[in-house]
Amino acid sequence: MSLSEQPATLSSRLAGLAQRLGLIGRVPRQILERASTLRLPFAPLPARRDSICWLDGPQLHRLVELPRDALSGPVQEDKAQARAVLMRIVEVHEQQLASFDLRRVDGLSSNEPDQAHFSCFEDYAASEGCRHVRIISYKDFVKTISLALPRFLAGDPIELRQACWHGERVFWAGEHHSEAFACAVAYARRRELEVALPAQLSHYRLSVNGLTELQRCYHVLAMPGAAWSDPAFMSLLLDNGLPYARLSLLRTPGAAEFLLLPKHSAEATALGEGLRLAGAADVVAYMKTLAAQNAAETHQR
Repeated sequence: MSLSEQPATLSSRLAGLAQRLGLIGRVPRQILERASTLRLPFAPLPARRDSICWLDGPQLHRLVELPRDALSGPVQEDKAQARAVLMRIVEVHEQQLASFDLRRVDGLSSNEPDQAHFSCFEDYAASEGCRHVRIISYKDFVKTISLALPRFLAGDPIELRQACWHGERVFWAGEHHSEAFACAVAYARRRELEVALPAQLSHYRLSVNGLTELQRCYHVLAMPGAAWSDPAFMSLLLDNGLPYARLSLLRTPGAAEFLLLPKHSAEATALGEGLRLAGAADVVAYMKTLAAQNAAETHQR
């Protein structure tokens, strides 16, 4: 194929896609074509990591009680509609347990970036960040775990959480003295100490119906931070008055934001399809993969 033939071939492919999507107007077709040629630093969404950090990766648990001001965008109604759909994709189930062995806990909920580098409490307890925690005797163990759980000796319930995007790992829901908690649990495992408390376990999982509805109603794409200062992209988004909403659920600096484009708008649909062709990651497909991974692991067990 000659170089002179390539643009025509691309143009015909885009025209065919526009026709299949019902984008019969001139403006939607132009948006699709222009969006597909954008050169932005798109990147794949992060794969699930084996980490003790609850906040490592997308903070999907926030969707259960998503604040009204969590989404940004120019039109309040567009943001409210997107929020209503997003809040239906994660379900949380509460379970009261009369006795839970704390040695099964291997995750922390505190906002400490360094914890994301560790896959188990034993490695974290041996790190520089836990050097100040010294447990030699059972008395030291009680003193240390009581920093994290002041009512430990009284047998008060502990709050725990799980999420399908973290596999079967159990996380402590407390946010203070996390290094003391991790070191105490690692010590209990090493010494084979039976340490049990009543527990309230919150289990988060992705709803198949919720994800299906989200995919039916929206293109949800991962946009790099550079997009919001890119003249070509912003022109497509703003000059045509497209409905949209933005949401940040990734905690790492410079992480992508989620762009929600409602499919009831031909122009927004054209932009969404064009961005996918340009390389933007499909967030719904990403979340479905997380749910499928967990289902496969559960079936194997």
